[in-house]
Amino acid sequence: MSKIRIGIVGYGNLGRGVQLAVKQNPDMELVGVFTRRDPSTIQVNDAAVGVYLVEDIKDFQDKIDVMILCGGSATDLPEQTPQIAQWFHTIDSFDTHALIPEFFNKVDEVAKVSEKVSVISVGWDPGLFSLNRLLGEVVLPQGNTYTFWGDGLSQGHSDALRRIEGIKNAVQYTLPVKDAVERVRSGKLPSLSTREKHTRECFVVLEEGVEQAGIEEQIKTMPNYFADYDTTVHFISEEELETNHSGMPHGGFVIRSGVSGANDQQLMEFSLKLESNPNFTSSVLVAYARAAYRLGLSGQFGAKTVYDIPFGLLSPKTAEQLRAELL
Repeated sequence: MSKIRIGIVGYGNLGRGVQLAVKQNPDMELVGVFTRRDPSTIQVNDAAVGVYLVEDIKDFQDKIDVMILCGGSATDLPEQTPQIAQWFHTIDSFDTHALIPEFFNKVDEVAKVSEKVSVISVGWDPGLFSLNRLLGEVVLPQGNTYTFWGDGLSQGHSDALRRIEGIKNAVQYTLPVKDAVERVRSGKLPSLSTREKHTRECFVVLEEGVEQAGIEEQIKTMPNYFADYDTTVHFISEEELETNHSGMPHGGFVIRSGVSGANDQQLMEFSLKLESNPNFTSSVLVAYARAAYRLGLSGQFGAKTVYDIPFGLLSPKTAEQLRAELL
């Protein structure tokens, strides 16, 4: 049986993670990496994988089945996904929650015309956490759902920081408010605002000569990222950033608290503790690439989310194997 041919767009932390994840899936092969940088500067350490300019991507329509887009949600994916969906099935990790409906509609219009499958907003949140929010609601219709992220480094929010003019490098940590978590787990069904559930902590390296006050104001008022949270900004040296903030741990949990039957108190919780956020996210992207390929074979074109895809399509196993081994 022929392998699913994968392409990667963007070769940062997520792109490198996708390369590693593809190697763990015997029914897939990585054909090429596409970049805006000079291809000669990208080392993929695999002679079978070519590196090409992203401008040449449409020349590979007969060589690649699914493109996994590894750019940022702030500026890369809103432009790249609709464009590349003209020629390939795509997977992306667009994670600006408030803009997902608009993004979906834009991608869906393109993918239906081109007869491609574009699975958007794949990862662990949005993605796996989205599925667990839905599962909690349908099993416990009387109750509340709570999502907590962290303690961990957010790739999307860190990327948004680094795109501010005057910032040389930066990372951002999301921290759940411990008192809020304890109240939820106690079954009290508290009503919590965005600000009451999480805080955000930023560690920023400035370009030489840039004033701290103006940058701090830009960060704390950034919509969709920091404006709705209590945000602390630390200005540090590049050496300190490299020494203390080079790891990429993350995680979090989804809790559904509610009642069933004769007012029985029930609690459902799904949690993740990740040593490497990008390497875990990339593994989710690769699994959904398999599903996109299969949906394409069956003619189910257009934009999709995790809600539209049966779990069985994510697995390399047959339906018979799944029934016998996992059901």
